[in-house]
Amino acid sequence: MFYTYILQSDKSGRYYLGHTSNLQERLNRHNNGLVTATRNKGPWKIVYFEEFDSKLEANQRELNIKKMKSRVYIEKLIQSSET
Repeated sequence: MFYTYILQSDKSGRYYLGHTSNLQERLNRHNNGLVTATRNKGPWKIVYFEEFDSKLEANQRELNIKKMKSRVYIEKLIQSSET
């Protein structure tokens, strides 16, 4: 399985989008400062994810969400997963 995920910084409230085949390992990399884009901006928590059968699908979904360029859209995704 592959995942498109959204992280939220406990420090700033900012979001980060990505895709991976191992959610927990990827979260650990973000929180341990091993990802340049999120270094010194955490701690991070997973607030949303979707599962896909292929890396290509997960990557396409990540790019689709990023194209929206909208915090409101991201927050609606997160809210819809909580209900």
